[in-house]
Amino acid sequence: MLAALTTKDLSLTSPAQSKMSELFTQVEESIQGVRVFATPGGCSGISFGMTFTDSINDNDGVLDCAGFKVIVDDGTLPYLRGVEIDFVDRGDGAATFVFNNLPSMGGGCGSCGSGGGGCG
Repeated sequence: MLAALTTKDLSLTSPAQSKMSELFTQVEESIQGVRVFATPGGCSGISFGMTFTDSINDNDGVLDCAGFKVIVDDGTLPYLRGVEIDFVDRGDGAATFVFNNLPSMGGGCGSCGSGGGGCG
């Protein structure tokens, strides 16, 4: 069943919302939103990513933002509760979305570098 997500489930900072709105002005009309997904791997045992999607499924939760939707399936949502997505522009051409407040899942190497950079 399609569910409305709240900012308690998942939130985006102002810079992330601005960048996402900008990106959505450049995509095809068939794009329904940006899907946040989880895959095995990474220091926490899970890595997260985002991709544009042209479909919203019955098992998806949707966070309505100004000009776009964030879509998360019910298998990924438990790993994202309380997570904040931010957009960081370091000024040297390196700009990226980052996931803050990730829950500790165990697994991985157990010792991560700061700033989301790999295992140490």
